[in-house]
Amino acid sequence: MNNLFKVTKKIVGNNTAVRHIFNGSRKLQQTQTNVEAATGLHLPLTTLSDDELAMKETVARLAQEQIAPHVRAMEDEGRFKDSVIDMLFNNGLMGVQVDPEYGGSGCNFMTTVLCVEELSKVDPSVGILVDLQNTLINNVIIKLGNEEQKKQYLPRLATNTVSSFALTEPSSGSDAFSLKTTAKKDGSDFILNGSKMWISNSDLAGIFLIMANADPSAGYKGITCFIVERDSPGFTVAKPEKKLGISASGTCMLTFDNVRVPESNILGEYGKGYKIAAEFLNEGRIGIGAQMIGCAQGCFDATIPYTLERTQFGKPVYTFQSMQHQIAQVATQLEAARLLVYNAARLVDAGQPFAKEGAMAKWYAAEIAQQACIKCIDWMGGVGFSKDFIQEKFYRDVKIGSIYEGTYNIQLSTIAKHIEKFYKS
Repeated sequence: MNNLFKVTKKIVGNNTAVRHIFNGSRKLQQTQTNVEAATGLHLPLTTLSDDELAMKETVARLAQEQIAPHVRAMEDEGRFKDSVIDMLFNNGLMGVQVDPEYGGSGCNFMTTVLCVEELSKVDPSVGILVDLQNTLINNVIIKLGNEEQKKQYLPRLATNTVSSFALTEPSSGSDAFSLKTTAKKDGSDFILNGSKMWISNSDLAGIFLIMANADPSAGYKGITCFIVERDSPGFTVAKPEKKLGISASGTCMLTFDNVRVPESNILGEYGKGYKIAAEFLNEGRIGIGAQMIGCAQGCFDATIPYTLERTQFGKPVYTFQSMQHQIAQVATQLEAARLLVYNAARLVDAGQPFAKEGAMAKWYAAEIAQQACIKCIDWMGGVGFSKDFIQEKFYRDVKIGSIYEGTYNIQLSTIAKHIEKFYKS
């Protein structure tokens, strides 16, 4: 029984309710169905099960107690404190959806979204670390890995090993399928050559999912996903890039110089890596939406108390109607973004199509979060422009939301394609 389970058990105070945390979306959906059948009413979208609420509260407390004191130091050093990484693993946050059989917490996708949101309220760098581990790497192995791969990698990912998803290359960004990294067959192995860049969490990762083209003549249909260990000969991880924001989150270039990978390390089907990238990035984008609303909410929460205390012309800044209108507008936009993110997460757990809704959630959350952080600095006045207050960090951190895991235009194109398909059908 991990520490998070123990803490959650104490919070909920009900053994039966706590055990549901480890049963994922199926029991949540059944509970909602029972309630709706009994009352004739549908539950509000923001309604959380007792288990989800307990997890949300637990993660919020852990973030305040064990992450918040180190945020500035981690940013200055450009790396996470070892104690923060240990806390995430020890409390089951790096294997939220991994089955307990493999050492994970066995929760649903919505719980992952809640964890990312709460962590990002304190430090979006930590939020993206947990997001990518859960929504991409763990998720792909859970759904596509064979039993041997699950037994070999999921226990490590859930308990002690950071991972990374490597798709982007120097000449391949939004056009992800034009990648140049190759995987040439050599007996029972493949030889990888090429490079990747802007790879999040790669400074710490011990396990990588690498997209490489095993049959360039087939175009994107030759792209295959390989599981690669960090210590593989010929595999090099460069120093982290110096970035505008989320500085504690390491982003590095990877190079492959005749890296030998056994055929057994192909994840999913040969030549189906393009499907993995397309399908699983859709879920990852919902996680980015959660990171964005967490970042904006953290900035908002740090700002409103200041407007209540800061006086001008003999009264608190908050009491001016022009201020109240701006604050009300931002609060409404944040709630709308949260509803989009939660709705997309519920669709995932329900096994329903969600690509359009995931793109909407990611685009709108990133857009609104930027506006919210800008407004918060405005409301703070001159001090908001200084490093003495946390708002400027949130402002720098939030910018990445419009770029990674699909730019604004990629999300809008995805949404437009689904609209076109609907009206043509």
